[in-house]
Amino acid sequence: MRWFQHGRRRTGIGRLGVLLLALLGGGLLIAPAHARAGTASCEDMEFPVSVLGLPYTMSGTLCVPPDEAGTVQVLIPGGFYNSTYWDIPVDQETRSFRRAMNEAGYATLTVDRLGTGRSSAPPSAVLTAITQANAVHQVVRSLRTGTRGPRFEKVILGGHSLGSAIAIIEAGIYHDVDGVLVTGMAHRLNLTGLLPVFTTFVPAVLDPAFSGKGLDPGYLTTMPGTRFGSLHEPGPYVDAVAAFEESTKDVAAPTELVDAALLGTVTPFTLLVDVPVLTVMASEDPTFCGPLATDCGSAEALLRSERPFYSPAAQLQAHVVPGYGHSLNYSTNAPRYHDTVVRWADQMIGG
Repeated sequence: MRWFQHGRRRTGIGRLGVLLLALLGGGLLIAPAHARAGTASCEDMEFPVSVLGLPYTMSGTLCVPPDEAGTVQVLIPGGFYNSTYWDIPVDQETRSFRRAMNEAGYATLTVDRLGTGRSSAPPSAVLTAITQANAVHQVVRSLRTGTRGPRFEKVILGGHSLGSAIAIIEAGIYHDVDGVLVTGMAHRLNLTGLLPVFTTFVPAVLDPAFSGKGLDPGYLTTMPGTRFGSLHEPGPYVDAVAAFEESTKDVAAPTELVDAALLGTVTPFTLLVDVPVLTVMASEDPTFCGPLATDCGSAEALLRSERPFYSPAAQLQAHVVPGYGHSLNYSTNAPRYHDTVVRWADQMIGG
């Protein structure tokens, strides 16, 4: 194996399709989490997966802390993002979720959804949240058996937006993980805030950033210069963040956004999840939060809003990141959110 010091990644987010696109949710918890010093060792990995009987590859980066970790967090990015969403290099000490989890003693596997990053790009029409969840299931199986590298006793699925819907579907169908982190997805949509986001979606083949990548016309991306306004405001504008967002943006297929919305948000599919769940929302998320949508005013309010959609087995907890939009990993308040995730994982799943 080739191990190296990890430094960067890429980005892209999620929401599109029909007026349904629905994705992640917020969380609760306090007290700083314990940390373990040292730098994680990271390796780019490729996992063979099958989609409709055809062979593809799901890529990711596995980072393992200096002390052996028995639990790995498999982190799934949202639509129009790739794995770099979980390891943002701009003020990395604040914004890198991957780094925070490694320092707390958890291994991480940040994956590129099929169609994004280094992963294979099947025809966009076959990409649904269900097929993405099946591909993630195949990756989880590899991690549990150690067929592609280290073997892990426990697996936590973490997602953002579309990635959260994929995590929920995987956990609800296959029951092969020990916990689920849901971020940027809730069950009540804010249609007023959602519709303007839809106007930023364009065919990826029209964007020079994706020329020569062999994507079919069904793949979508975001118009240049629109990401900060739709994904980060009212968070403060940061030149380096805006530049990184544009340079690492990715794609999504309308088909995956549609069933993600149906199963992750519109229907109570989340009731099938029978392991601990932590839901995290940013207070100003325009796609889910609002007076007639999800109450993201506090962790307690979010918990009240989301609890009816989860079974008692989920032991739902919630946390809210204040003052930020949909892409909450970029918030300067992210360290409190990281502490919440670590404490929840320590208490409910174990390292």
